[in-house]
Amino acid sequence: MKIGKADLGVALYILAAFIMFIVSIPSWLLDVFLAVNIGIAFVILFTVMFTKEVLDMSFFPTMLLFTTIFRIALNVSSTKLILLTGNPGNVVMTFGDYVGGGDLVVGVIIFIILILIQFMVINKGSERVAEVTARFTLDAMPGKQMAIDADLNTGAITDAEAKERREKIQAEASFFGSMDGAVKYVKGDATAGLLITFVNLVGGAAMGMLRQGMDFSTAAQTYCILTIGDGLVSQIPSLLISLATGILVTKGGKDADFANVIVGQLFGVPRALYIVGATLSVLGIITPLQTVIFVTLGMGFIVAGRMVQGSLEMAGIREEVDTEEVAAEEIRQPENVNSLLQVDPIELEFGYGIIPLADVNQGGDLLDRVVMIRRQIALEMGTVVPIIRLRDNIQLNPNQYVIKIKGIQVSDGEILFDHYMAMNPGYVEEEISGIPTFEPSFHLAALWITESQRERAESLGYTVVDPPSIIATHLTEVIRGHIDELLTRQDVQNLINNIKEANQALVDELVPKMLGLGEIQKVLQNLLREGISIRDLQTILETLADYAPSSRDTDILTEYVRQSLKRAISSRYFPASETTSVVTLDPKIEQEIMGSVKQTETGAYISLDPIRIKAVMSSVGKETEKLEQMGKNPIVITSPIVRIYFKKLTEDYYKDLIVVSYNEVDSNVELQSVGMVTA
Repeated sequence: MKIGKADLGVALYILAAFIMFIVSIPSWLLDVFLAVNIGIAFVILFTVMFTKEVLDMSFFPTMLLFTTIFRIALNVSSTKLILLTGNPGNVVMTFGDYVGGGDLVVGVIIFIILILIQFMVINKGSERVAEVTARFTLDAMPGKQMAIDADLNTGAITDAEAKERREKIQAEASFFGSMDGAVKYVKGDATAGLLITFVNLVGGAAMGMLRQGMDFSTAAQTYCILTIGDGLVSQIPSLLISLATGILVTKGGKDADFANVIVGQLFGVPRALYIVGATLSVLGIITPLQTVIFVTLGMGFIVAGRMVQGSLEMAGIREEVDTEEVAAEEIRQPENVNSLLQVDPIELEFGYGIIPLADVNQGGDLLDRVVMIRRQIALEMGTVVPIIRLRDNIQLNPNQYVIKIKGIQVSDGEILFDHYMAMNPGYVEEEISGIPTFEPSFHLAALWITESQRERAESLGYTVVDPPSIIATHLTEVIRGHIDELLTRQDVQNLINNIKEANQALVDELVPKMLGLGEIQKVLQNLLREGISIRDLQTILETLADYAPSSRDTDILTEYVRQSLKRAISSRYFPASETTSVVTLDPKIEQEIMGSVKQTETGAYISLDPIRIKAVMSSVGKETEKLEQMGKNPIVITSPIVRIYFKKLTEDYYKDLIVVSYNEVDSNVELQSVGMVTA
C-alpha cells in the first residue's frame, strides 16, 4: 500500500513525541518543536472558529489526543534540559523573562492565573457542555429518525436524502459521544502541566544547590524563571486548544458562519447600541471617569446603532422589492408545466377534518402507520412499495379521504372523527346503537359508535377499530390490489441488484442473455397480481433460467415459477392441519378452453364463444357460492396447462377467485372437492 504525505506527516508527529520521551534532544531542536506546537494550536483554534458545521471537525477528539501526547513529550524534554544543563533553549528562556517582565513573582502570578483560567473555567465548562450535548444528542436520535421517516413518506425528501440525514445523525451522536471523553484529555493535560511545573521548581532548586554549588536564592531565581517559562510555553498552546474545544462543543452543530453570527447577534439590535452609547456618555460626563474615552466610546456605539438601523431598513426594502420582482416575473413568464407532468405512484388525499390524524404535533400517528404499511407489504410480497404521498385537499368533504394510484382515484372512504367503527363478526347476539355505515376495505356492514360505547361493544364481541386503523387498512388493501401496477423496471433492477452479490452467476446467465428486464417484470407482475409473494427471488430467477431457453412466453414462464413456489402457495391457501374444500374444473371444459387458445406474437388469447363463456362463469358462481356459504375461500383446482387461461377468463367476473393447478399443491395437503364447474 502506498503511504501518502499526510500519513507520513502524522506518523512522524507521533513518532517524534515518543522519541522525546526516551532521547534527550538539543535545545535548538526543542525550540523548533515548541514553535511547531504553538503553530498547530493556533491552526486548530482558528479552524474551529471558521468551521460552519461541527462534523467538519469530526476527527477533533483524535487531534486532541495527538496534541496532548506531543505537548507532554515537550514538557518532558524541556524538563530534562532544565535539570541537566540549565539551558532549555531560546523559547523557554524568552517566555520566562519576557512574559514575566524579568520578575520572578510576576512570572509565577501570571502562570498561576493561566492555570486557573484553563483548569477552572475553560476545561470545566467544556467538559460539562460536552457531557450535556452528548446526552441530549443521543436522547434526540429516535425523534429525529421519526421525523426523517415522516418526511420520506410524505415525499418531502428522497430515499438518498433520507439516508444522508440518517448517516449525519449517527455521525453527530458518535462525534459528541467521543467529545465527551476527549475533553478529559485536555483536563488531564492541565493537571499534568501543573504537577510537572511543581516538580521542576523543587528539582531545579535541588539541582542548582547540589550540582551547581549555587545558594538557595540564586538556584531558586535561575530555575524558577526557566520553570515558569517552560510552564508558560506549554500552557499557552494548551489554553488555545482548550478554547477551541469549548468553541466546538458550544456551536451546537449549526450550519452557520461563526464570526458573522456572533457579530450579527451581538451588534444586530440598534436599540441596545443606543442605550449602551448613552450610558457610557453619561458615565463619562457625570463621574470622575475619563470623559474623552467614555464619551468617544459612547458616541461610537450610537453611530454604530444608526448604521445598523440603516442597513436593516435597506435590507427590508431590498427584500420587499425582490419579492415583488419575483412575483412579477412569475406573472410575466409562461407557466412552467414540467412540475405538473410528474405523477405520484400512490396518493392519500384527505379533507381538513382528518388533518389531526396525520399531524404528529396533534398526536396523530397516520404517518407512522404508513411506514408500517410499506414494511408489512415488503415482508409479505417481497417488493418495495413506492413513497406514499399524503396531502390535504380542501375540495373534499371534511371527513372524506381518497386513494389514488398514478394520479387516478381508485377508492375513497369517509370517517367520523372521535368515533369508532364496530363490526359484527357474525356471532354477536345483542346489538348496540350507532350510525350505520360500511367498512371501506371489504364493504362490510358496520356502526359508528362513540368512545363511551367502545368498552361495551368490545365486551359484546364486536370488532372495534379507530379511524387511523380504518384508513391504514383500506390503504393496505388498495396497495395489495394494485401492487403489480406499481412494480416498475427500475424496481425489478433494484431487486436483482440486491441478490446479485450472492448470486452473481445466476444473474449473469439470465439477464440479459436469456430474458430482458421487461420480461422478468411481466412474470413478477403476474405473480403479484394473484397475490403470490416474490420475496424468494432467487428461486424465481433459477426457474426462469431453467425454462427460458425453451420458451419466452411470460405467461408460460409464470406457470413454471408458480410450480417452483408450490410450498409458498400451499401454505397460503391450504392449511396443513385441516382438509381444504375446493371446486374442480370439468376436463371437457379444460379441453374446450385449450382448443380455443390462439397464439400470437404479442401473447395468447382465448377465442371462446361469449355465450359459452357466460355459461361457464354461471357454473363457477354457483359452485364457489357453496364454498362461501361454508365460510371457505373460493378455490378452483385445474390442470397446469389450463390454469392461466381459466384465470384470465374469470378475472372480469370474479376478481377474488383463487385458481390453482394440481402441480402447485404440496404433497402433504389434503383436498376435498365439493363441486365441479361444468356447463
